[in-house]
Amino acid sequence: MTLQTSVASAEPYVPGQARSEKGRKVLLYGIYVLIAAVFFVPFLWTLTTSFKTIPDSVNVTFLAHPWTTDAWHTLWTQYDFPTYIKNSLFLCAVIVTCNLFLSALGGYAFARLRFPGRELLFLLVLGTLMVPDQLRLLPIFVMMVHWGLYGSFWSYILINLASAVNLFFMRQYFLTIPKDFEEAAKLDGAGYFKTFWRVMLPLALPAMAALAILQFQGTWNDFFWPLILFGQGNPDHYTLQLGLAELHFNYGTLWPEISAGAVIAILPILVIFLAFQRFFVSGLVTAGVKG
Repeated sequence: MTLQTSVASAEPYVPGQARSEKGRKVLLYGIYVLIAAVFFVPFLWTLTTSFKTIPDSVNVTFLAHPWTTDAWHTLWTQYDFPTYIKNSLFLCAVIVTCNLFLSALGGYAFARLRFPGRELLFLLVLGTLMVPDQLRLLPIFVMMVHWGLYGSFWSYILINLASAVNLFFMRQYFLTIPKDFEEAAKLDGAGYFKTFWRVMLPLALPAMAALAILQFQGTWNDFFWPLILFGQGNPDHYTLQLGLAELHFNYGTLWPEISAGAVIAILPILVIFLAFQRFFVSGLVTAGVKG
C-alpha cells in the first residue's frame, strides 16, 4: 500500500518543463558569458595593441596588422622595465611574507588567547581602517625623513608590515577552527606558540593562500605610496606601476609600448590567481562563516 501510494504521488515527467529548465540554464550561462566578455575584451584589446605598430595602434581594429613584437623589445631594452619588475617582485615577496606571519600570529592571539583589554585593543586595530592614507601621508613622510629611510625600500616595507584587514581576516578564520585541536596539543604539552605553529597554522593554509593573493595584488598594484616614497628622482627604486606611469606621462602616444607594459603588470596577478583559485575561494568562504 505504501509503495503504491508513493508511486501514485510521484510527479509525472513533463517534457515541456524539462525544456523550459534547460532554456533557463542556457540563458543564464549566456548572461555569464556576456559579463565575462565585458571584463575580458579590454584585456584582449590591450594585448593585441601591444603587437601593433604606432600608426596601426590608433586605428579601431581588433587584430594587429602587421603583427610585430617591436614594442616588447623596445620596452625591455630601451627602458628600465627589468629593474621595475625586480623591485616590484622584491617588495611583494617581503611584504607578503611579513603579512602572512604577523597577521596570522595576531589573528590567532585575538581569536584564541584571553588577556586583559583584548576586545578594546581589537576595536582600536579595526579603528585604523577609518584612517585614509591621505591623512597618514604627512606624519609618515616626516618620520621617514627623520629616520633617514626616505627613498629606500625599508620605508615602504615598514608601513606595510601588517594591516588591520589581514589581521581581521585571519582572526575570523581561526574562529572557525574547532578548539579540539588546541586541547589535544595542550595535552601533549605544547605551548601557545608551538600550538600556533604546529597545529593552527597548517589548518589555516586556505585562508593564508587567499591572504597572499590579496596582499600580492595590493602591493603589486600600489601606486600611491611608491610615488610618495620613491617618486622624487629615484628611478632605481621605481616599481612597475611607477615605471608604467612615467612611460605614459612622457610618451603618451606610444600605445604599443604602454599596452605591453600594462600586460606585464596584469600577468603575474592573473597567473597567481589561476594557480591558487581553489584555495582563494575556500579561504574567503570559510573566513566569513563565523563572526
